[in-house]
Amino acid sequence: MSSILLPALEMAAPTLEWRALAPVLLVFAAACLGILLDAVLPRAYRFLAQMTLVFASVALSFGFLVMNWRAMRQGRLAMGSIMLDGPTYFMWASLLVFGTLAFMIFSERQLNGGASAFAASAASVPGSLEEADASAARREHTEVFPLGLFALGGMMVFLASADLIVMFVALEVFSLPLYLLSGMARRRRLLSQEAALKYFLLGAFSSGFFLFGVAMLYVFSGSFDLHAIHEAVAGNAFNSSNGLLYVGLGFLAIGLLFKVGVVPFHSWTPDVYMGAPTPVTAFMAICTKLAAVGALLRVFYVALDGERWSWQPLFAVLAVITMVVGIIGALTQTDVKRLLAYSSIAHAGFLMTAVVGATQVVPAGQGTSASAIMFYLAAYGFATIGAFGLVTLVRNAAGEDNTIASWAGLARKSPWVAGLMSLFMLSFAGIPLTAGFIGKWAVFTAAWRGGYGWLVVVAVLASLVAVYLYLRLIVVMFAGEPAKGTYVGNASGWTWIPVVIGAVATLWLGIIPDQVMQLATFAGGFLR
Repeated sequence: MSSILLPALEMAAPTLEWRALAPVLLVFAAACLGILLDAVLPRAYRFLAQMTLVFASVALSFGFLVMNWRAMRQGRLAMGSIMLDGPTYFMWASLLVFGTLAFMIFSERQLNGGASAFAASAASVPGSLEEADASAARREHTEVFPLGLFALGGMMVFLASADLIVMFVALEVFSLPLYLLSGMARRRRLLSQEAALKYFLLGAFSSGFFLFGVAMLYVFSGSFDLHAIHEAVAGNAFNSSNGLLYVGLGFLAIGLLFKVGVVPFHSWTPDVYMGAPTPVTAFMAICTKLAAVGALLRVFYVALDGERWSWQPLFAVLAVITMVVGIIGALTQTDVKRLLAYSSIAHAGFLMTAVVGATQVVPAGQGTSASAIMFYLAAYGFATIGAFGLVTLVRNAAGEDNTIASWAGLARKSPWVAGLMSLFMLSFAGIPLTAGFIGKWAVFTAAWRGGYGWLVVVAVLASLVAVYLYLRLIVVMFAGEPAKGTYVGNASGWTWIPVVIGAVATLWLGIIPDQVMQLATFAGGFLR
């Protein structure tokens, strides 16, 4: 009986640049360790252990990021699947900062009489005996911290992915924890669960579109690599394969624009912002948007930049519709969290003006569209974290009171809360001497330089209309009669530190923006 010799299989061992990848690896390692701690530690020690782990890992991650950035470590990592460049560094740093501030609000216990904003037993039926027993026993969901770290790590990989399959995996890694966190509110449990279900279903549809887009671009280019797709687009003449390119471009855009909150893919935003626990809303409002915008820029500036003539006009139309829908929607709201949700939709439209304004040639010393967007996200992020931190303070006997009517006369009850909220509202409106003004100036300048002057005019007019909706809340706080039954809660430093940092940063970036603007300009170029 003759024997058949099979050829030996040769498999190359994967190579990982451990130090360069340390900022991401540390976040994921801490998330995994946090799950283990929750499984083995007695309940009484879990909160302290989780908080120590979260802040230590994020601080260590930020330290490695700064060292790598100063050493100018750039290029492809993890066998070409991760791109480390200036925008990656800037947005990773922003995510770590905003994630840390959001995790501080996660940690607030004093407002709820020693309990967190999260349900004692999220898996129990709302109003059931099991839920009542869990609340009476003062149980805590300390799993929210590992879930938050998983989401944060997924966001970091998402915006730095140089490969569409890695980008899709990262999309799911950060989305799934957010679906869970959205349904874990202690108060208004049914509303929270409804928000989580809507977010999950719509998020699953958007992920499906994203994956279809990946498949179409693979068939078109023969690769998932962004640089290879760029080469295929650059070398493509008008032929039958263009249909695959355009279908893939459209599907991919739907998946990314959903996370940014651009109309018509915005419908999840108001319901999820309103139903999710407010600390989770704060986390999503800036971190998800930052990661999604970063990934959007990388895909369309790196892989699909050769098709600018096709996607720039489309994005310009979506920017106008998004600004209009966001502002009109905000004008009709009676709930502060929904108002901020529609405000975030309008800001997505302002961000899209700079995305549209991308140009191949930038004058020496001036920032790119990417640098303008990164500065805008930083400015918007500090005001967003601060505003949602203050939202947790206005309460009634049942807990948070988010109706705008309950904010009436707030200045008489707490001038500091009303004053700080007014500062954040003025920044959202783009009033001079606030970070929002400099951010809007940067993105409008980028759009104007890119040849979209008409879009800048529309955006400026939309900004003027938007001033009213922010001034309306300010007038209610300072001129209205004090609402009965509402009060300002006595929060601990876990809430006040993010609020104060957000206020200081909003003023600093509005008055002395040069350092951060220069940092964003220095980091403004994507590598292939």
